[in-house]
Amino acid sequence: MIAELQRKFIRISVLSILTVFTLIFLALAHFSTVQVKRTLDVLTRTVANAGSLEELAEQAGPAQGALYGGDSAFRLTTRTFLIWLDEEENLLRLDNGMPGVTEDRAEELAREAAEEGRDKGWVSDYRYRRIAGEGETLYVFVDGSLNRSVSNRLLFTAFLVLLGSAVLILTLTVLFSKRVLRPVADSYEKQKQFITDANHELKTPLTLILSNLDIVESELGKSEWLDDIRSEGERMGLLINQMVTLSRMDESENQLLSARFDLTNAVTDAVAEFQPLADERGLSLWVKLEPGLQYQGDKELIHRLVAILMDNAVKYCDPDGTIRVELFRRRHPVLLVENDYAAVDSLQLDRLFDRFYRADKARTFSGSFGVGLSIARSILRSHHGSISAYRREGIIGFRADLK
Repeated sequence: MIAELQRKFIRISVLSILTVFTLIFLALAHFSTVQVKRTLDVLTRTVANAGSLEELAEQAGPAQGALYGGDSAFRLTTRTFLIWLDEEENLLRLDNGMPGVTEDRAEELAREAAEEGRDKGWVSDYRYRRIAGEGETLYVFVDGSLNRSVSNRLLFTAFLVLLGSAVLILTLTVLFSKRVLRPVADSYEKQKQFITDANHELKTPLTLILSNLDIVESELGKSEWLDDIRSEGERMGLLINQMVTLSRMDESENQLLSARFDLTNAVTDAVAEFQPLADERGLSLWVKLEPGLQYQGDKELIHRLVAILMDNAVKYCDPDGTIRVELFRRRHPVLLVENDYAAVDSLQLDRLFDRFYRADKARTFSGSFGVGLSIARSILRSHHGSISAYRREGIIGFRADLK
């Protein structure tokens, strides 16, 4: 149990850290993209306001040099070009400061920008701005590959830093998880020791009581009071055994006697044991089992699982009600056990598997201690399966997924 708790703690930590770091990285990527767009939009607006590369060079000043780095006129004029198209998108003129961009390539980029129909945007690695005039349209293009490259390098660096931080934090989480859970482990060990001691300390006097009761009955004969003593003594013995069973089922070291067996036959045998009790109480038993289902697991524990669900159904089924048992295969074998229960709407389904919880408080002395479903859940967990409760109108059911 503690090992499983440690694994769950580590999984939650991993998920939390990765989620936070992923959100941080996505935020950095978003802000970086927005910043690149804003920077290039400033450049396209500057070029558009200048009207030509020659005018842009003449307007270059100290402020621009500080903003763009070095000789702003040289840096900007070699990264941009201006192209004018007429209403039919034919080339009117080109003011090109980029030696690597031919006239045909510039015209192709301008037409792609025109097809987008926006005032600014991206075409390949170029950020453009569109300015409509009388009979012509100006497109200003600025090469954004350098900005994108710098942004990508920064993002890659941030990714490596976040990845390294995540690995370091997760490593420390794994290393210190045992220390964090040590108080829980100590408490759990004390609980197991208490149950073991209680098992020994209670069973010994209980055995003596029941043995002496036999002697008293042989000398004085049976009586109502002696029968009550025996009944309560047997209930106490059952409770002790169930507590020990729960304690053992929770141990991660618990080894299953796993073998392949006929699940259909095992369920059939377990259900058949409750047929006389159901008949005695006037209950109908409806059984539908898919034949020949094979399963790998502990046959005795699976038999006990079915017995627990059947015992629960018999105890809580309405008078003259029906118990339904169904076994079928989806991806894995699925067992359904249902019974009629008029007060189903009053049940707290999320608490049915809590230890010592009884849905019907009036049945305190029915022989049930509210641990049977907890044992059923532990059996299924040991087989990597699951169990859940559900309700329909007037019906309570349990679904056991055997994996």
